[in-house]
Amino acid sequence: MSREVEQLKQQLPLLDYLRRQNWVARPSGSQQEFVGLCPLHQDTRPSFYVNARKNLFYCHGCRRGGDLIRFIELSLHLTFRESLEHLKRQMAPAGDSGLLDQAAAFYQLQLHRHPEAVRYLQQRGVSDPDLLHQLGLGYAPGGTLHRHLATLGYRFPLLLQAGLIRPQGHDTFSRRVIFPCRQQGRVENLYGRSIGRAFPHRLLPRPKGGLFAWEEVAACPTVLLVEGLFDLAVLWQAGFRNTTCAIGTHLTPQQWAQLCDRRNRQVLLVFDADRNGAGQQAAAALARRLQAAGLSARIVDLPQGYDPNSYFLAGATAADFARCLDRARA
Repeated sequence: MSREVEQLKQQLPLLDYLRRQNWVARPSGSQQEFVGLCPLHQDTRPSFYVNARKNLFYCHGCRRGGDLIRFIELSLHLTFRESLEHLKRQMAPAGDSGLLDQAAAFYQLQLHRHPEAVRYLQQRGVSDPDLLHQLGLGYAPGGTLHRHLATLGYRFPLLLQAGLIRPQGHDTFSRRVIFPCRQQGRVENLYGRSIGRAFPHRLLPRPKGGLFAWEEVAACPTVLLVEGLFDLAVLWQAGFRNTTCAIGTHLTPQQWAQLCDRRNRQVLLVFDADRNGAGQQAAAALARRLQAAGLSARIVDLPQGYDPNSYFLAGATAADFARCLDRARA
């Protein structure tokens, strides 16, 4: 473990990481030492020092210091292991992302060739053609992906390793509506929602990636966080384009880091109003964690038994949902 940590710190020096986070510094004394405002507390005069040779930081204001891992722990409120995972994600190569781009493009072309897929989306309240295109929604009819990717030169072992194909050669996402999960323009994962009797949810066996459509939402001062991608789709369709999704209630370190990258951000948690209280309990726990990290977090209550998707399907309007937002509680 210690060797792995040292390799990570050598591959991404502390000063380079801070500059990626837009930390502004000036030389202080020697050429190897820099000083700037502290990213860990409200600083009015430069008190945060970085020694580039030793790869260490120390703040004379909040009196905290350490190495790159310690900085990530403090700034993103992560555990040691979560900080390592976050660093690995930051430095990971694209890998087979190009393959996933090709699969997502193929699925997108299939959507309007299969009436059962369009019919299912309409039943879920998603019908705006521009929205379908913007989200890159597609459909996996089954039995055709392997043949298509083979013509592009992708061999069966790679498709199997990526999780797109089962050992018997069948498509993993057969008869599923597909949401491509993108980060910085590349597909990181694929989410498939069954239109039949199969298990509803399916992701590829790889990290689910960051918050969905985060590039479109990151600049918003107020962000709505929902559990499901159909929740996001109906809210975008209704005009709430500051909505993102974690695909569930558990945030990965990458998703947590994205939410916490602006200290003045307000996060409205619009989780499912489950009759057993599971969604509300998860929202309350996440709200406390976000507040401890210095963000403003509030919980949006929907009528019992509803999630945003089913709420709109039941006849709610954008004005109804806006009133729910107005009543959000701390």
